[in-house]
Amino acid sequence: MKSKRTTKLVHEGEYAAEVDVQLIDSPEGWGPYLSLDDARKLDQVRDALRRGDLKQASKFARVYRLMPIPA
Repeated sequence: MKSKRTTKLVHEGEYAAEVDVQLIDSPEGWGPYLSLDDARKLDQVRDALRRGDLKQASKFARVYRLMPIPA
């Protein structure tokens, strides 16, 4: 079983977050996949961003505010 670190992006409203996770690649079954802990971490970040709780989201991710560029 191999694994590699990667970054997943979560986007909610005017915020985006970079969450570090580990992808697991197994010769049996489908892959690559996330561990249960990493999947929960992504869900926690997404829920925190929806609530506007940037402090909570920042515990697990790097949070950015998205701003439109005037045309």
